[in-house]
Amino acid sequence: MACTNGSCEVIYSKKRYIGYAILTLIALSLPFLRIDGKHFFLLNFDKKQLHLLFTSFDMQELYLMPFLLILLFLGIFFMTTLGGRVWCGWSCPQTIFRVIYRDLIETKLLGLRKNINNKQKDPKEGFSVKKILALFIWALLALIAASNFIWYFIPPEDFFTYLQSPSEHKTLIGFLAGITAFLIYDVIILKEEFCVYICPYARVQSVMFDEDTIQTIYDEKRGGQIYDTHGNMISTKPTGESDECTGCEACVRICPTHIDIRKGMQLECINCLECADACTKVMGKLGKETLISWTSPNHIVRGDKTHYLRFRTIAYGVALTLALVGLLLMGSTKEHMLLNINRTSQLYKVTDDGKNIENAYTFLFQNTDSKDHTYYFEVTNGNIMVKKPSKPIILKAGEKSKEVIILSSSSSFSKSKMEDTLLPIQIKAYATDSKEEIVVLRDTTFIYPSINTIETKLK
Repeated sequence: MACTNGSCEVIYSKKRYIGYAILTLIALSLPFLRIDGKHFFLLNFDKKQLHLLFTSFDMQELYLMPFLLILLFLGIFFMTTLGGRVWCGWSCPQTIFRVIYRDLIETKLLGLRKNINNKQKDPKEGFSVKKILALFIWALLALIAASNFIWYFIPPEDFFTYLQSPSEHKTLIGFLAGITAFLIYDVIILKEEFCVYICPYARVQSVMFDEDTIQTIYDEKRGGQIYDTHGNMISTKPTGESDECTGCEACVRICPTHIDIRKGMQLECINCLECADACTKVMGKLGKETLISWTSPNHIVRGDKTHYLRFRTIAYGVALTLALVGLLLMGSTKEHMLLNINRTSQLYKVTDDGKNIENAYTFLFQNTDSKDHTYYFEVTNGNIMVKKPSKPIILKAGEKSKEVIILSSSSSFSKSKMEDTLLPIQIKAYATDSKEEIVVLRDTTFIYPSINTIETKLK
């Protein structure tokens, strides 16, 4: 932030607003992006599917969810260790919503707030047409935001269809109304109290900080001391001859969470850098650099260079990389057919005067591909044949089918007169129209009755 001709360029607010616009556009657009009917990300509770990177996974394939959760938490830890509460000030929907309502609707559009640089005082105007209009505008935006949230769980193409029959989809309507009502209450009434008292992230972020974590920091060495070591205010304006802080308190008035950054790092600070922009304007008129900047305590207190590559950040980076690689590897092994094999209550059946032994199974097939396929299977053990079904099974894309399968063997594997023999076998199921690409192997057992059992049944 260079200061020239008595003025300094305010950059943080502009960059933040651009970031808000980009994030909002991405959040609104992603649910509509589809390739062959698959979304970039969709956790579809209605159809019990996960869509990730335009690939669909059935609920039985949700082994990917742990990787996604690990990536989420490790990403938060990494981001916090490196840049403090940068998420809160630059990406959090709560902050974006408050900026839209407070700075855009209340201040720019309706003029309820006379000065955008003073966020300490709420508008004194009572119940008025402008207040009602502000509420109405935000209610519409809250409805859009609530719908956008639901689109990541119910795709837009289904969402709008369901809305046409509200009586048949009361749960959806209830969620939509509930989320909208919460956003109205949160943004208009709860406001930044959510960040200070409710958000759990505020409670855990401080333990992730170290001396090289980027934070919003007041340069006490240049500006002068405002508070003592116990947090008590000494004076609104430093008294030292070399102290540069003018005591204008522009940084205090503009703070959305109502803190004084000159007091030091505080739980309520969301790293929005509104105070840095305010100080930049004031100090710029004096031809000086801002007293509030986004840097590390090491740089401000000791004058050392901020170390971005350190043990914590490297460790989190390595862990993130491993989790991402694991996600990609597991995602690349997606099965286009799911098969569960269960035995029926009847262990076996002796037929043809003891010459054949039959075992019955229940096969649960599911076609998880986007195309229709014809499936069949075979037993890798050549002595066991498929008796039923005699024809391949046709499944449409996404369709499930439960089939009773009978395997038969004319060979005798009985090893004991008294005990049944369990023979491990492997089932190879495949799509007959894509045998090389869609293949599933499942292990199970074929049970041979004991010699005495066969003799008893023959009698």
